[in-house]
This record gives sequence, C-alpha cells and structure tokens, in this order.
Amino acid sequence: MISQVGYKKKTVTVNHRDFLVQIIPFDNGNFISITEGKEKIGTLVVSIGSGGRTSSATVIPSKSETIFLKMVSERVASTINGICILSLSIQQELELDSMKVLMNEVMEIIK
Repeated sequence: MISQVGYKKKTVTVNHRDFLVQIIPFDNGNFISITEGKEKIGTLVVSIGSGGRTSSATVIPSKSETIFLKMVSERVASTINGICILSLSIQQELELDSMKVLMNEVMEIIK
C-alpha cells in the first residue's frame, strides 16, 4: 500500500488553462511539479536556501519560463530554508497573471 501522507496535489485554473500542481515534501526540501496537459517532467530548476542566501541551478533549460521558474524555486527554498526542485511542463508561455496565481498557489500549499 502506498501512503499519501504529505503528498499534495491541486488543479489550478487560470485564463481557461488547467495546471496540475503536485508537491512532494521532504525533511530538507520539496519536489514541485507544475504541468499543463500530460504529466511530464519539463524544465528543471534546483534551488538551495540557507542562512538567508539562495543559489539556483538550471538542470533542464527552458526557452521562455526561466525567470519565473527561478523566482518560484528560490522563494520556496528560502521560505523552507532547504532545497526546492521545480519542474514545469506547459503547452504555451505563461501570462503574467498566470505566473502570479501559480506562485501564490505554490506558496500557499507549502506553508
């Protein structure tokens, strides 16, 4: 039997687009996946926050959403003072209001 304790999953709809936000929490960080359409591993950013400082590395680059990914990943890492691994797989570029809603949803879930 697989335990679902800690695993969080939420569908977020913005501008007639559905995004599946999934978070797997660990003692030292979170794995976060944001997908639109098929559940795929997409662009991947890793951030580490400790002592008020955050550093990030892009593991799988994106053509367009790099700043958004880095911003979300670093904010989560600094909030939890740990590691954030963030994957984003979407069908088209995000609009600014979609970015804001997704960022707020992720932060709400990890708190």
